Amino acid sequence: MKKFITSFLTIIFIIFTSSFQLVNADDKKPIKFAFITSTLNNSFFTAISDTFSEIAKQNGDQYILVDPQYDQAKQISMMEDVINQKVDIIYLIAVDSEGIRQGLLAAKQKQIPVVVIDNPISDDDLVASTVASDNFLAGKINGQQMAKDYPNGAKIAVIDCPFNRASVLRADGFYAGLGENRSKFDVVSQQNGKCALEVTMPIAEDIIQAHPNLQAFFAVNDPSALGVVVALKASNKLKNVKVYTVDGSPDGKKAFSDGDITLTVAQAPIQLAKETYKVGKQVLAGESVAKEILVPTFPITKEMIDQYGVKVWQ
Repeated sequence: MKKFITSFLTIIFIIFTSSFQLVNADDKKPIKFAFITSTLNNSFFTAISDTFSEIAKQNGDQYILVDPQYDQAKQISMMEDVINQKVDIIYLIAVDSEGIRQGLLAAKQKQIPVVVIDNPISDDDLVASTVASDNFLAGKINGQQMAKDYPNGAKIAVIDCPFNRASVLRADGFYAGLGENRSKFDVVSQQNGKCALEVTMPIAEDIIQAHPNLQAFFAVNDPSALGVVVALKASNKLKNVKVYTVDGSPDGKKAFSDGDITLTVAQAPIQLAKETYKVGKQVLAGESVAKEILVPTFPITKEMIDQYGVKVWQ
């Protein structure tokens, strides 16, 4: 298993090549770049931001960080402000996969390339490349594990986040992972937790109360899963209900280590940031880049926690 995971982590999946190029760019010259995140109220995004900050310091770049706090209208307005600051390139995590089009068109008009991180968008013809976790695989691993844990099926609930493309891919992967046993699983509720603990917690409380025989939750990210855990603890049902999720965050790994979460499939935000920056430099240098780059996801194990601990992202 360890050998498999080690080799798995070295793979980057290149899907197809983009023709988005800029010319007359010096790859060694410091650049002015912006990271427009969806929120910083999530350690996954702060890990990406911190990595960008370190890279900027190392290379003498000018780094601009923008946080719209999960507000799509605010994100577009902030993106327009960044464009007016004449940055060389924008790295973007969209609040809404479809609602960001206005900002992308503004960047295109000023010939500022955009590289999307983690959350694929609908108008991918307006971006140079998308660098993302293999979110479908992350969900699929969860579904496969749940099918293994409940070979005869179970009553389950799903906490999703339908405006976020990455989360949609995880949910799709989860159902695919259930495989031929999918019909044995009774999905008693599927609701939007908005990828947030404080939103998910009361939703999970209502689901638990309405379905006392519930056996498992699948949540699309660790904050949502932790909201489920809080709700299960409050109803004294944590020992009877398994929780499956995606992220491999420090908090998620701690919950897994404590036995509160059955499975968390890890993303690697530090690797995502490094790969995204590298792609951006290639775009500015006029090189062809892959239209989509998938960074592998993998299940967190007890052995990994014993070796690396739970305090940092991978």
